[in-house]
Amino acid sequence: MKGKTLLIIGGIAIAIAALAGTGIAVAGNVATGDDDATEAPITGTDLDQASAAALEHTGEGTVTETEVGDEESTYEVEVTLGDGSQVDVQLDASFNVVSSETDEEEGPGEED
Repeated sequence: MKGKTLLIIGGIAIAIAALAGTGIAVAGNVATGDDDATEAPITGTDLDQASAAALEHTGEGTVTETEVGDEESTYEVEVTLGDGSQVDVQLDASFNVVSSETDEEEGPGEED
């Protein structure tokens, strides 16, 4: 009987730990603004090519974020320009620019 009780308690502890871990992962996605847990950064030579294409398109700036499999294109590269504005550059699988959009930050007291 003691063995069964320990086995049940152990199983419950494992289930609670698993659920707690899931909660932490979900909270992490909310805290970082990641609304799609499947989003992944561009890596390797694809990162080099996507960054070069985006910077050529914007003419200046620093790559601050990347994403593979964006809802609008194969790759998305966020470039922060010297004035602090950000441009999201959408690229196809061959690293051709398919669109870009400037993220306009709101000033103090301004609303959408």
